[in-house]
Amino acid sequence: MTDDTRILQGGVWARERWWYKLVRVCRRWRYLILGSAHYLRLSLVCSRGTPVAEMLEHSPSLPLIIDHVDHDNFVTTEDEKGIMLALRHHDRVRRIRLLMPVPNLRKVIAALDNEFPMLEWLYLRPLAKHNSSLILPTSLRATHLRHLTLANFAFPIGSPLLTTAVNLVTLSLDAISPSAYFHPNDLVHRLSQMPQLETLHIGFHYPVPNRDVKRELLRRPLTTHVTLPNLRWFGFNGASDYLEALLSCMTVPLLAKLQIEFFNRLVFRLPRLLQLLNTAENLRFSSATLIFREECFLAMVYPNKDTKVYALYMMVVCRDLDGQVASAAQIFSVLRSAFSTVESLSLEHWRYRERWDEAHGTQWRDLLRSFSNVKTLRMTSGIVSQLSRSLQFEGELTVELLPELNELSYPDIRRFGDAFTAFTDARRIAGRPVNVVRR
Repeated sequence: MTDDTRILQGGVWARERWWYKLVRVCRRWRYLILGSAHYLRLSLVCSRGTPVAEMLEHSPSLPLIIDHVDHDNFVTTEDEKGIMLALRHHDRVRRIRLLMPVPNLRKVIAALDNEFPMLEWLYLRPLAKHNSSLILPTSLRATHLRHLTLANFAFPIGSPLLTTAVNLVTLSLDAISPSAYFHPNDLVHRLSQMPQLETLHIGFHYPVPNRDVKRELLRRPLTTHVTLPNLRWFGFNGASDYLEALLSCMTVPLLAKLQIEFFNRLVFRLPRLLQLLNTAENLRFSSATLIFREECFLAMVYPNKDTKVYALYMMVVCRDLDGQVASAAQIFSVLRSAFSTVESLSLEHWRYRERWDEAHGTQWRDLLRSFSNVKTLRMTSGIVSQLSRSLQFEGELTVELLPELNELSYPDIRRFGDAFTAFTDARRIAGRPVNVVRR
């Protein structure tokens, strides 16, 4: 599980049972703890294996937490009965977090057809990744809702649930069904009613093509602007033109974490994204890791080389390495000025096939040109051969690439030999020596 998933899920809810053993120590402790239940925010947790009927019968009428996010176990009949029983006490439900097969989830969703006056957290995600077009009951109301995370739902942006939940801190709509596509104007209008929002994620199951986004924007020009004064994390998965439209309508002064996922494109035009990266005070970059995998290219950029929490995450879905490097080169070329402060760069190649693809040398060089201030370059074994050939290109490019580089690090494997000798010799002669580290 990634850190981002943990954040959207709200951490470990089993800790809400902390008081269970304490009330059994003695009668005095029991009276003291239960007498302060409101101030201590005590809750009863209904999770896998919990005898819900027995718990409700023999426990005080405390708020309920319904928590089923176990990836490795299916939902038993008893667990499903327990969830349904807990939902009947809709006026006591404080949090709901469900990750389960679509058939089970559909049954539970039908039971949400009510008002939940105490509900603060709603997380619903099917195990299957296909477009299941789940639909929430229109009569669901939760006026105290602060965290809403849905995946694979046909959830209209004008849903009554969002109309009444004006105190949202987290809004994550992932794998949005094509039938629930909404115009950027409609999304921005809804966001303008959520001034407390700190985390926002919008992801489409099948991103609308850029040409369709442009046609829609011509038909309905952007007319709304929103300032989100508390937004710190923004995630987006879809067409680049849709993202550009959103960014043109949003002011996010405290943004510190940006997550973007694109499907493969031949051309990336990202002027609004570049403007955001150059002006956001909390988006500062010092270290970058670029990963080329079987199915996509990943970029994780950090505020400094010692932190493990990225400030920018970018993914482009593309299976062949040649296309991945070409996409990365184009994107970072467009955003070059935003990465002028990156001093540490890591290149990684994660492949599971015996025969690895190769990218053209000019594409590797185009990619490296965007990191003019890099002082340390680190690479995995899958990158060494390709990059060493790219850097042996005759002429001034060998010297001009990575002008500030002073350390080059790669695995100490016999077959690589002195892979970068030609490059380091050229740098030494030009008066820009590079220290080679074989680790």
